Amino acid sequence: MSHEAVKAVQAAVSADPENVPLRLALADLLVASGRPAEAVTEAAKVLARDPGNAQALALVTGGVGDGPTASAPTPEAAPAETVSPETASSEAAAPQEPAADTPPDFDWHHAEQQLDAAVPPPFVDPRQAETGHLRPGGPPQAEGVAPLEPGLPRISFADVGGLDDVKQRLNESFIQPMRHAEIAKAFGKSLRGGLLLYGAPGCGKTYMARAVAGELGAGFMSLVMTDVVDSYRGQTEKNIHSVFQEARHNDGPTVLFLDEIDALALKRSGLTGPASWLRGSVNQLLLEMDSMQGNNDGLYVLAATNHPWDLDEAVLRPGRLDRAVLVSPPDATARAAILRTHLAARPVAGIDLAALTQATEGFSGADLEHLTVTAAEKAMTESIAAGSVQPLTMHHLQLALAEVRPSTGEWMQSARNVVRFANDSGRYDDLRRYLSTREASGKSGQRKGWWS
Repeated sequence: MSHEAVKAVQAAVSADPENVPLRLALADLLVASGRPAEAVTEAAKVLARDPGNAQALALVTGGVGDGPTASAPTPEAAPAETVSPETASSEAAAPQEPAADTPPDFDWHHAEQQLDAAVPPPFVDPRQAETGHLRPGGPPQAEGVAPLEPGLPRISFADVGGLDDVKQRLNESFIQPMRHAEIAKAFGKSLRGGLLLYGAPGCGKTYMARAVAGELGAGFMSLVMTDVVDSYRGQTEKNIHSVFQEARHNDGPTVLFLDEIDALALKRSGLTGPASWLRGSVNQLLLEMDSMQGNNDGLYVLAATNHPWDLDEAVLRPGRLDRAVLVSPPDATARAAILRTHLAARPVAGIDLAALTQATEGFSGADLEHLTVTAAEKAMTESIAAGSVQPLTMHHLQLALAEVRPSTGEWMQSARNVVRFANDSGRYDDLRRYLSTREASGKSGQRKGWWS
């Protein structure tokens, strides 16, 4: 097969990446050119757009061993000819004819049964699934579910699955006031503020902060301890001031995100001995959030931490981070969206999302990603042993579930102690309600309501 022909079709695919027949034609050309790995890559891209495409499934599941298709013997190679993109597209769209030397009475159905080439659809139809039972998918009786489109760099609340209570609190506290500034001023609402997102690690606090900036159409600045801490006395305070000044001078509203704020705003009573120099950093942060010059309009400070109970009380007073919102582990809707997103980019078959969602109760978003990566590694190992790409199935996810455990358990135990002994002010009432709901539904294995 002419190398120039492959390059010509590749150029056509680049110009029209949504053209499935043209991409399949490119995959056939790559197989004929002795480049099966690249052909499988193109077939996987087809499956991302058309999960039930039989020709792409044949390529991905091992039909690339001896030629462009796995359904018929391939005739002897003819001399290479230059193929134009238009010709390749029309050939791909035309139905595939059996080879000339195939007997007219050849039993194709019997041959297909012998090869056992049936591959389940990428995702099981929920109407055919038995909720709560993990099992491999059956034959492709229903059309596969289309994968989610990849998110854009600027995201919004629509890109965040679940967490409706967090979205509502953020929307009321500052998104709507910033969108309708005149109405907000009439009610004495200033165009500034701060809010603390807290919860178990890996539950999407940083992702939610990016969504807030996307909802506002605002600039997004992120600050972590390594950005500002300096070995010279006084330089850390100058760095904090410089970051806030840059945020104030941005055109339009700006979200300044303080990730892991407990690294910058620990309780000053505990900063003694060698750590006493960090007191100046906490003081500077408090001054910047107050802004004595009154020029914080349009600047919203959004902070995140796993341990809000370690923060200095002055940081949490009204006018600074006066609102705290729990970002809990993803609910069922969010888990289904996260799992679909991570699985859609891989060759999958027979995935029962309903059963998988139920089996991952208590998993954080990071845990769900780790689960899919572990399952993908097992499918990859199996594919390497087989010499061809094998789809990721529920069997691989079952094996991964036996290894991956939710990482939120230790944080939940600490949270129970805080709710029981350190919630006199009611600051963590939303955490108490969340834990109470988990206990009432029997999801945590502890006695119901023992901390209340």
